[in-house]
Amino acid sequence: MASRKSTISDFREASISEFFEKNRHILGFDSPQKSLFMIVKEALDNSLDACEEYQILPDIKVTIAKQNDDEYLITVEDNGPGIERKQVPDVFGKLLYGSRFHSFKQSRGQQGIGITAAILYGQITTARPAYIKTKRAQDDVAYEFELGINVKENRAQINYERPVIWDVASGTVVAIPARAKYQTGRQSVWEYIRETAVANPNANFSFTDPDGRTLEIRRVVETPSKPGTAIKPHPLGLEIGEINSMSKSTHAETMMEFLKGDFNRVSDRIAEEILQKSGIRPEERPSEITLEQVRNLRDAFGLVKLMPPPTDCLSPLGHEFIIKGLKNVYGESRPSHYSKPVVRPISIHNGNPFAVEAGLVYGGDLRSDEPVRVVRFANKVPLLYQAGACAITRAVQEMDWRPYGLDQKSGQGIPFGPAVIFVHVYGIRIPFTSESKEAIASVDEITAEVTMALKSLGRSVKSFLGKKDRRKKVYEKFRLVSLLIPEIGRKSSVILGRDVPPLDSVISKIANVVFVTEDIIHDGDSTMSKVKVINYTRHPVTMKLYADPPVAYYDGDDMVWDILDLQPSLEVEFSIPLSNVPQEYPGTAFYFTGIDPVHVQGADPLPADYGMESISIIDSAEEEKGDQ
Repeated sequence: MASRKSTISDFREASISEFFEKNRHILGFDSPQKSLFMIVKEALDNSLDACEEYQILPDIKVTIAKQNDDEYLITVEDNGPGIERKQVPDVFGKLLYGSRFHSFKQSRGQQGIGITAAILYGQITTARPAYIKTKRAQDDVAYEFELGINVKENRAQINYERPVIWDVASGTVVAIPARAKYQTGRQSVWEYIRETAVANPNANFSFTDPDGRTLEIRRVVETPSKPGTAIKPHPLGLEIGEINSMSKSTHAETMMEFLKGDFNRVSDRIAEEILQKSGIRPEERPSEITLEQVRNLRDAFGLVKLMPPPTDCLSPLGHEFIIKGLKNVYGESRPSHYSKPVVRPISIHNGNPFAVEAGLVYGGDLRSDEPVRVVRFANKVPLLYQAGACAITRAVQEMDWRPYGLDQKSGQGIPFGPAVIFVHVYGIRIPFTSESKEAIASVDEITAEVTMALKSLGRSVKSFLGKKDRRKKVYEKFRLVSLLIPEIGRKSSVILGRDVPPLDSVISKIANVVFVTEDIIHDGDSTMSKVKVINYTRHPVTMKLYADPPVAYYDGDDMVWDILDLQPSLEVEFSIPLSNVPQEYPGTAFYFTGIDPVHVQGADPLPADYGMESISIIDSAEEEKGDQ
């Protein structure tokens, strides 16, 4: 039988909800295991974004309960600002509805698809609605909803709405039934929450899985995350179609007003220059310009000298969040080294600002016979899937880690070693490889910045390993000088039947250095670093000693000690309070001024850019020089 040909009457419009109902794999709902993960991810991201925007320290509870063989109820509860009752149907029941799609600032969510797509997936696989409960601080009662999605019209279908008493200041609960499969391992919900806690050390997380296991991660930072500030679109970050849409929807009456009022970094002078180069009259109405004029306008954007977009639209993690987040989650492995966080300078991709932050954990109980663990983040969100397609993974694989002390075959691939590498790419309009936002596209600007951050981490490991070797050599020389020579003198005196001669001058002649040594003293619940400076030279010593303990084990200001007129063979002692020190303590970094470096062992000359944060920033900005 011949197939019937389609006629005009067979064609009809499909809503966005219908499209994603039949193509849910585009958003990452492509398997039962992945779909369970995606539901938690979308709800969690919404909660963290809302808390950040309202400067609330997040308290988030996630529960996955098994309903039958392949059906689960996923519940996420937060203490965020809550949602206005009338907005609930649109927020949870309409795809592409949200406050961030037209906002030019960094945020976890952007398209207004995520949580609605999760509810849609649950409805498709179970034919059951979602449950929502929300309360704002200014409301006396909470409101609860049972809602589904009318896919034909892309709107919520409310089964019921009613006020309820909820004894919280504010917050939201989302419960979604879905056909899924719970799994453990690297790509599990359990691991996603752990990695989310790395980037959000100011949040409390509570997770209960279907087997009743619980994961509790408590906040270690009492400061809310600072959100980015929305900016106007930068001319160099827009395509022709976007500029055309802006010109048709603007409230500006003239092209001059349009350029100055609707774009970022366009002054009167720049606007005049753009219009002159594009051949458009300043008084022309934006809604009436032709597509050819729009093309000329975009070309003109690239011919004028535009300032880069402002960077207050970005929301970096920063040094404190990175180091405390890594310590909070990976401290159970008792690492021997936490690198100083690397903060790369702001860069521009297609007119949109972005930057890279990175950190590294090394040693301890981490496995040395396994590949280094790479934890990838984009706009504070962990990326657990599609690692091979991600710019971060590729940068790690293509870098030669062997000069930095990690094992790697042929200088390519993920290196082997006891390390966790943390990389965070953040910005406006991060280029992802798909709508599910699971991997960052390998664009040159981003790959280059990630690579430079990785080189800084590599140098951190190399420096740590080098200091371990140097510290061991210093200790052996110190032991030889301070213990063996007096013992030799004592035994020689016994053999010769003479008194033990004064050995101070002998030791000073042999050593002729100032030793800086460190011993870790454990006393109950407290740990102290005992620092000794011993003058084994033939002259009095005056110097400044600077101590920079590892930030993971010391929470205080940098220490500077003045050592005045320390006589030969005498010593001075200092103490540094430490906490949570592992068995293999990486050691304090010591620097000095005021004495010739050839006469000091156990410390280095003070660098010109001394200071934890300044060293991190300057090293990352200047690292090209060190690797050429």
